[in-house]
Amino acid sequence: MAGKPLIVLVGPTASGKTRLAILLANALNGEIIGADSRQIYRHMDIGTAKPTAEEQQQARHHLIDVVDPDENLGLAEYQALALTAIHDIHARDRVPLLVGGTGQYITALVEGWSIPQVAPNLALRAELEAFAAQQGTPALHARLSALDPTAAATIDGRNIRRVVRALEVCLESGQPISELQRKRPPPFEMRHYGLTLEREALYARADQRVDAMLEAGFLDEVRSLLEQGYDRRLPSMSGLGYAQLAAHLLDGIPLAEAVLKTKHDTHDFIRRQYTWFRGHDPGILWHNSTDTGEESQPIVMDALRWMREIS
Repeated sequence: MAGKPLIVLVGPTASGKTRLAILLANALNGEIIGADSRQIYRHMDIGTAKPTAEEQQQARHHLIDVVDPDENLGLAEYQALALTAIHDIHARDRVPLLVGGTGQYITALVEGWSIPQVAPNLALRAELEAFAAQQGTPALHARLSALDPTAAATIDGRNIRRVVRALEVCLESGQPISELQRKRPPPFEMRHYGLTLEREALYARADQRVDAMLEAGFLDEVRSLLEQGYDRRLPSMSGLGYAQLAAHLLDGIPLAEAVLKTKHDTHDFIRRQYTWFRGHDPGILWHNSTDTGEESQPIVMDALRWMREIS
């Protein structure tokens, strides 16, 4: 065959990816590689909806609990770790499943992005972030448009970190980030699946998950992180729920208000996930996600058939 198999499973938050990934892994003699920019952090389990210890016993997981909350894992580092995991899984004659909702992680790997090796310039980042705070995020995005209109057209202006990084690469290297991001797709046979759900039903499911997280001790998890000295301004602490609950604990924001804000921001995040998936769709086979588990069987059967075809 042309290449070894890689199954990719995407979908918005709360769509049921973890459960389906475990079913696929067990059916295909596979192992799961996480593609979630929050589950990489240690000590952040409840609010990231990290697979439980029991779920991780049902199927081997990779790229979970990789760094501490005050450490950085860049896109290039993630890509390298994911490729290493894929090759390791292949070497043991098993099937890798790339699973997650962080579109940039997944797209960078399956499209083979060549990620600029420009070291972080903390002083420059602080300057750009201050500019955004004073002049507004549209003004920061306009600066990127002037330097690299191609990159600016693909980066959401509200995503300050990505705009700052693109500007940082341009200013430090003297070259547009879009020119440096060449693509060399890896030599894998890939099958892409996606889980989706009617939008209002998905929002309701996401809201229920926020409530379940709180019952499971999410507030105590955030309190513990703050007590351990992890600053609320860390990228890890900007995750859904963490920033809002930190505002409750540190600023006295009412808990009900923090929870409502978490749910609202989760809905917005889901919309942005769909926008990414629509813009980077390599032929995703979308399946409706339900609470019954009936969506799983067609995907598992299709994956088994596909594996036979390429073998």
